[in-house]
Amino acid sequence: MAGPLKRSGLQQQVINFYRECFRAARAKPQANRPHFYAYIRREFRAYNVRKTDFATIEYLLRKGKRQLETYAQKGIQDIHL
Repeated sequence: MAGPLKRSGLQQQVINFYRECFRAARAKPQANRPHFYAYIRREFRAYNVRKTDFATIEYLLRKGKRQLETYAQKGIQDIHL
């Protein structure tokens, strides 16, 4: 049986950020959560970035964290695709 996968620090950051986005979406009203979930998935799949393109990945992480700060605010109740 194979051992656990070894991930780079950047890969782990992306995975942790993905989870953080879904945790923030759980704080939204029940009826609007599917909109947030769909938006999160769409945004993560929108970019076809190679694993070795570190500069782009780091840029997208920074951009995503700024978006998360905005969408996680209590005043934001829904997101329209």
